[in-house]
Formats: sequence, structure tokens, C-alpha cells
Amino acid sequence: MGSGRWDWIVPDGLWELARPLLPSARVRPQGGGVANIDDEAVFAAVVYVLVSGCAWRALPPCFGASKSTVHRRFLIWSRAGVWGRLHREVLQLLTGRGLVDLSRAVLDSAHVRAKKGGEHTGPSPVDRGKPGSKMHVLSDANGLPLRVGLSAANTHDSHGLKPMVAHLHVGHESHSADSKPQRLHADKAYDLPDLRRWLHSKRIGVRIARKGIESSERLGRRRWVIERTMSWLSGYRRLSPRYERHPRNYLAFLGLAAALCCYKRLLKLTM
Repeated sequence: MGSGRWDWIVPDGLWELARPLLPSARVRPQGGGVANIDDEAVFAAVVYVLVSGCAWRALPPCFGASKSTVHRRFLIWSRAGVWGRLHREVLQLLTGRGLVDLSRAVLDSAHVRAKKGGEHTGPSPVDRGKPGSKMHVLSDANGLPLRVGLSAANTHDSHGLKPMVAHLHVGHESHSADSKPQRLHADKAYDLPDLRRWLHSKRIGVRIARKGIESSERLGRRRWVIERTMSWLSGYRRLSPRYERHPRNYLAFLGLAAALCCYKRLLKLTM
């Protein structure tokens, strides 16, 4: 268990999962310097930024770390892939308890305005051409985010399917048939023969609305869960709008948000 100091912002037990994933602190060969800021406090500060949407310079003093220290360590941890690994760790815990439903997966995207531009941004077709990005999310049958991605706002949804589904395996038995979704649900934006053939080659069933034949609303009984997932993620105020110029930093926050969504579901279902 954690120290309890940060229970108001970090769910109980999450720090214990994150701590082994952090890279070792760099040691100054010449010695000296100031005392190293506690990693747990920095982790809590990063979660606070994600949840509140505040600027780094607006971090409250209660964390005992300067904004430059927290931001620098966030960048180091992001380059080390900490947030995506934390998301996978939580998914493995859920899988081990039988709480991930891969009878189907649901794929969708959402537009996010990009305040400062940067890579993976483009004129948004739904926001009068203003710079934006597109958040891609793949969930299980209950809406648990399995994978997240990012593209420019003017990238067609269909280009996100293969990167999101390829090599997706959930759980420790990564090569078993039960570690990938049995079928994929998506709206008509993904209705392309090439994508259907590709999914069949992966032995994944296809439930994609056909253009000109059926309405995406017919899939609503299955797809509403992804709308709820998008709502969960957009509730983390640092994600919408996008403030990060570098896509890796935005994906870091998105991965942490996905980990938090999954971990909160784990706590709720195992209480």
C-alpha cells in the first residue's frame, strides 16, 4: 500500500503497480546536488495535471516539487514508455480476474482541438478547419479501453483500424486465441473491402455497418459502450483540448487516462 498522502488524487494501489515500471534515477557522477524528489509525489502530480487539465506552471505546492522537476520526469517516463506499460499491467490484472470481455471489440475515434499545433495535427473537418487531432480508441465489449492511438484530424478513420487491431493481445498468454477479440464492431467509416479481408485473415469476425445498406445506428446496441469510453477519457481535462505539441506526450497522457479508467473498473468490480 502507498503512504496515503496522495489518495485524494491517485487510486489506492495504483502507485504500487507503477513504481516497478519507472526507470532508475540518474546518479550524478560528481555527487552533490539537491535531494531527489520522491517519485510517488511526482507521479501524483502528473495524475493531477491529467485530471485537472492545469498547466505545469500551475501545479499547487502541496506536491513538494517544482513544475520543471515534474515536467522533466514526466518526459523521461514518457520516453521510457511507462504509461503504456502501466495500462498493459492493469489490463493483465483485469484479464486474470476474467474481467475483460473479448467476445467483441469496438473501435471508434473522436476529434480533439489542438491548441498549439504540432505533429499529428491537421485541419479538422468538424471544427471549421481548425488544427486538431483524432483520438482512436479500441475497447472490449464492456467499454474497457484496450488500446489508444492518435492521428491528424484530417486522417480518415479507416486508416486507424490496422494500427489499432494489429498485434493486439490481452493478458499473459499473448499467443492464445482467447487473447484477441472474436469480432470487431465499428461504424460505416471503416466499411472497406480491404479492411474486411484483413480482419478475416486475422480470424476476427466483422460487424461493420455497410455504406448505403444499413445505418450505423443499428449497431448502437453494441457500440454505445465506446461512446461511454470516449466520455470517460474526455473527462480527463488535459486530453481535450490537446495542449501537447509532441504527440508522444499527448499519447502519454492518453495512456495514463486509459490505465486509470481500467484500474477504476478493477477496483469497482473487485470490492
